[in-house]
Amino acid sequence: MPLQNRVDPYAAIHAVSARGTFMGNRGGCFHTEHRTLKRTHWKSRQWIICLLDFKGRKRQLMAPGQYTELFFLDEATALAAGHRPCFECRRDDARAFKDALVQAGQVTDTARVADIDRLIAGEVQDRLRGKATAPQAEASSLPDGTIFDWQDRAWLKLSGACLPWSFDGYGPVSRLPEAPVSVLTPRATLAALAAGYRPYIHSSATPN
Repeated sequence: MPLQNRVDPYAAIHAVSARGTFMGNRGGCFHTEHRTLKRTHWKSRQWIICLLDFKGRKRQLMAPGQYTELFFLDEATALAAGHRPCFECRRDDARAFKDALVQAGQVTDTARVADIDRLIAGEVQDRLRGKATAPQAEASSLPDGTIFDWQDRAWLKLSGACLPWSFDGYGPVSRLPEAPVSVLTPRATLAALAAGYRPYIHSSATPN
């Protein structure tokens, strides 16, 4: 029986057998001693994206009192779900992400990590609480690496087209919808993508 630790682009956490290419957490422990999730699926706004392997560290998943490990298909998925690169195991990517946020005018050079988390994880937490909704936009205006909802399904924008998302990977390339879509990727992260940050995308995503 798989653990409930796989995150979709809507930031929901599922129990599925498919494996991810990135790990992460949400600021602490929110699982029980029976390795099931508590009612609230985060501990703080420190939602990060980590490498699966770092310095040979080994962990027992959902160990008592330890942070709750989460897994993502790829970085684009994790970004859509409100996470950002970890400053420990992905320092270069985290710096590139912050630089893109600064270039996009989302934060200043002196911004703390907590300021970034307030913008990004904070927006997604508000959605999960029902205090906010995903913004609408024309799909053609979105930068590559964005994930949006269209017809109740998540799609990746890539190279002028879109691909349907699943826990196992991306499906066949489709034309971009002409109607407005709901943008799942948080606003600040969207600005970072537009400013040049390039997330790691699963190998199943093959553009035209």
